[in-house]
Amino acid sequence: MALQDWFGLAGKRALVTGASRGLGRVMALALAEAGADVVITGRTAATLDKAAEEIRALGRQAWTLEADMAAPADCQAAFEEIVAERGPIDILVNNVGNRENSVGITEETLESWQDTLDRNLTSCFLGTRIVGAAMLAAGKGGRIINIASISGLIANRGIGGRGYETGKAAVLHFTRCAAADWAPHGITVNAICPGLFMTDTNRAWNEKRPDVIEAFVRNIPMGRPGEPHEIGPLAVYLASPAAAYVTGAAYVIDGGYTVW
Repeated sequence: MALQDWFGLAGKRALVTGASRGLGRVMALALAEAGADVVITGRTAATLDKAAEEIRALGRQAWTLEADMAAPADCQAAFEEIVAERGPIDILVNNVGNRENSVGITEETLESWQDTLDRNLTSCFLGTRIVGAAMLAAGKGGRIINIASISGLIANRGIGGRGYETGKAAVLHFTRCAAADWAPHGITVNAICPGLFMTDTNRAWNEKRPDVIEAFVRNIPMGRPGEPHEIGPLAVYLASPAAAYVTGAAYVIDGGYTVW
């Protein structure tokens, strides 16, 4: 096999959740550039349509589904619809997740705690269960990539909303469990743990809490945040034949933030 074929995704169909913007959009475009057709989900029709057009401009097919993947019932229905109408799915990227608040533990309400876990963990579980079941039934293997965070490995300084760290830590162990269960079936399950990337969400955080972003950057050995396009090649690698013997792994991409 030629080197470029090890990283090619021609003939594959990928599903990337939360892909109308941010890191999800970048990964969807990277998978498309490598040859995959892509299904994307998001909450906003306009940004979904724009991302889909960018995928089609690369010569690939693109389909969109507007859904709030943080709402478990809607999330389950969305995955079931995609499997039924857009399957088979060869590559799943569970990208949905975010920190919606920054309150202390004693101020956290049960409702916001549950919403954070649903957004960051339950959405990942449902996607893995529903799409993974279809992969198992098809018997042709598959790739599942869960977007966790370095927040699943550390407690971030100067910020609240600890359900985010908790949910992402659970995503990492769920990734390992699914990897162990499905390795005999040719389905690999891996995680990516991004550090600080300057997505629209983090640019908004920078407007609200520039002290947090500045403090974060001071502790990155590379001295800068990541740019969204830098995560795309890692997603392509984990989705490609080159990563056929990689499962249960968590790839940290943070400019060295967690090394000290």
